[in-house]
Amino acid sequence: MKTKVYLLVLFITILLPSCNDSETTEKKGTIPVQEETNYFDYTNHDDQFMGGIKMIPISTPKGEFKVWTKRVGNNPKIKVLLLHGGPGMTHEIYECFDGYFPQEGIEYYYYDQLGSYYSDQPKDKSLWDLDRFVEEVEQVRIALGLNKDNFYLYGQSWGGILGMQYALKYQNNLKGLIISNMVASIPEYQKYSDEVLAPQLDPEVLKEIMSYEEKEEYSNERYLDLIVQHYYTKHIIRMPVDQWPDPINRGFKHLNPDVYVTMQGPSEFGIKGDATLKNWDVKDQLSKITVPTLSIGAKYDTMDPKEMEWIANEVQNGRYLHCPNGSHLSQFDDQKNFFTGLIKFIKDVDNGDFEIK
Repeated sequence: MKTKVYLLVLFITILLPSCNDSETTEKKGTIPVQEETNYFDYTNHDDQFMGGIKMIPISTPKGEFKVWTKRVGNNPKIKVLLLHGGPGMTHEIYECFDGYFPQEGIEYYYYDQLGSYYSDQPKDKSLWDLDRFVEEVEQVRIALGLNKDNFYLYGQSWGGILGMQYALKYQNNLKGLIISNMVASIPEYQKYSDEVLAPQLDPEVLKEIMSYEEKEEYSNERYLDLIVQHYYTKHIIRMPVDQWPDPINRGFKHLNPDVYVTMQGPSEFGIKGDATLKNWDVKDQLSKITVPTLSIGAKYDTMDPKEMEWIANEVQNGRYLHCPNGSHLSQFDDQKNFFTGLIKFIKDVDNGDFEIK
């Protein structure tokens, strides 16, 4: 049985903007006051009974299962589906979106992928496959009635991998794509971790961490404590552990380690062993993405922000958003820049004002 700390730790490393624009809620495209009263009106919606929650049937090679989604708001032109990180994390790490999206009239969907806490959790590890997850997202899209006139796909960390892979196959269904805190190559992520981030640690701390890595003692309490105190608080969420937001703590508590370890591996210093995502790389395919795309990077992230900016330049219609105070979970540790830039992108695309910046 994994320790509580191990469950906290397993999420991050991977799979889990600076914005100069500061438009007010009165900017072009904001829902008019007379329409705001309808934003939380669920009348005549088939999810009214459950307050926006739908358990969506998903067909897989191993049978049919159900995944959990929850709609917030009503806007026929803007519907954002949130892909969480992990793999095996939950929608809970996006609960802070409640503080920003509703006042902008943005409709959005929380979603726990198959295997995550609020959805079915089958034990067959063959289901933890990237291509199968892509087909799952497509089934969720259809069930929610999202289409090229309103569908924005947001993916962070592992969700960014899933978002890129989905767009490469199904971008004709998208109105906009957001890739947050994820590069386009796992080998390059590993190189950045080894050559840039690791040397920034105190030499003695790094030496001790690597001693556990070499022995593959990934569940050792001392190893986990070193990682959390010296690595996570600098590159995952830049707050003392005792100040981590409740949604983050709940998300870590609800992490499914079987999904995480199968796809990401057991190490918190990169992707190692026989993890299925170990060799994932789509750098040579990104130029095929034509849909308006926002790439979000952060100064202190586990992902190289220069690579995030490269993504924005590599796709055909991209914009880069940099979080100068943020790390891997910039939605919490650089909230002002993160949400200002994210909302502006969505509104610009919706208004037909999107330009590469």
